[in-house]
Amino acid sequence: MKIAIAGYGLEGESNYRYYSADPTNLITVADQKMPEKPLPEGVETIIGEDAFEKLDGFDLVVRTASLAPGKIKTNGKIWSSTNEFFSKCPCQIIGVTGTKGKGTTASLIVGMFEASGRKTWLLGNIGKPALESLGQIKADDIVVYELSSFQLWDLQISPHVAVVLLVEPEHLDIHLDFEDYLGAKSNIRRYQKSDDLCVVHPANVFSKKIAYSSGEGQVQRYGIADDGGVYAKNEEFCQGEHIICSVEALQLIGVHNIENACAAVTVAKFYDISDENIELGLRGFKGLPHRIEYVREVDDVKYYNDSFSSAVPSTVAAINSFSQPEILIMGGIDRGGNFLEIAETISNHQNVKAIILIGEIRGKLEGILTGVNPGTRLVSTDLTSMEDIVGLAKSLAAPGDVVILSPGCASFDMFKNFYDRGDQFREVVKYL
Repeated sequence: MKIAIAGYGLEGESNYRYYSADPTNLITVADQKMPEKPLPEGVETIIGEDAFEKLDGFDLVVRTASLAPGKIKTNGKIWSSTNEFFSKCPCQIIGVTGTKGKGTTASLIVGMFEASGRKTWLLGNIGKPALESLGQIKADDIVVYELSSFQLWDLQISPHVAVVLLVEPEHLDIHLDFEDYLGAKSNIRRYQKSDDLCVVHPANVFSKKIAYSSGEGQVQRYGIADDGGVYAKNEEFCQGEHIICSVEALQLIGVHNIENACAAVTVAKFYDISDENIELGLRGFKGLPHRIEYVREVDDVKYYNDSFSSAVPSTVAAINSFSQPEILIMGGIDRGGNFLEIAETISNHQNVKAIILIGEIRGKLEGILTGVNPGTRLVSTDLTSMEDIVGLAKSLAAPGDVVILSPGCASFDMFKNFYDRGDQFREVVKYL
């Protein structure tokens, strides 16, 4: 078979290893620029700005996740590692999507399954490339697969259980528009069968559109008392009248994480995991790096790294997570987010003491946020060093305050990626 690997980053490299394991495959690597990763010795290449438009003659074109299918010109079949995994995986898959909260919810599900003694694989957008694990997975295992809109773009098989968290506009710098983003997300539900389950956010209009517009099987809302899903009441996780465990078992802060836990526990209950193992799974998960991650307390000021926040809903969630006076660091590259949501959140929270605006978008943000809350000080700065930015935050903070890096924007104007941004923040705070 003639196969083109379209895009040669981490995922492309994994795709090459997977397909080259069959010696009858003839593989070509195609990319718009010379890959940073070393190419396999002797491999055929198509390199150049128009590389993805020159893929006629291939039986299969395996795209990297962030490459839109519509940008590939071929008379062959367009495919992805996600499609390949879903078509070959021998066990049931629980897929988790949403604008934010995917990694946390997926990790909580895994923790509860592992507490019950079941072999569970956390794959997709959060872990190593899924095809690396495919050959080791057994029929009675469970795969929990975090699915971004890029992975869902052309997915042709939906998971047995689809979890649809809060959905808001994101990645509009890559998707054609919000409808394209929403259409991609909808594939998590579109191909479900009659014995499948969709666990869905109870109020978000876009999440409900995904759940109810296509697909077969049961739809179960979480976070509310009806529909059979898990909800929180009186500091306890409940299903119907049954009390599962205390909310205190959850080791994460924020109302949004209680919602994420409700989604995860709803899935666990669908698989008849016991209350005891659900509680063990909740207690065992301490959170993912860069997601409202507690770093350190300095001079009675607590510092939190929420660098994973590259979209508005995450920053809104971070603001809502604290009652103490907040010094918020936000900004970066505009990805088409609705920053009026942040303005509304700040207007309703008297504890947002100051906002430090950084990056290319700082001028736009200043225009949107000026006057929203008279008690909130706006500091727009052209500082690019994380050491200087944290130093500015420290100068504005008083004992009892919290400093939160929650940019709500992409990082590429000042940092390599959100990992780099968060790592630098953590390192600077470590030596304050």
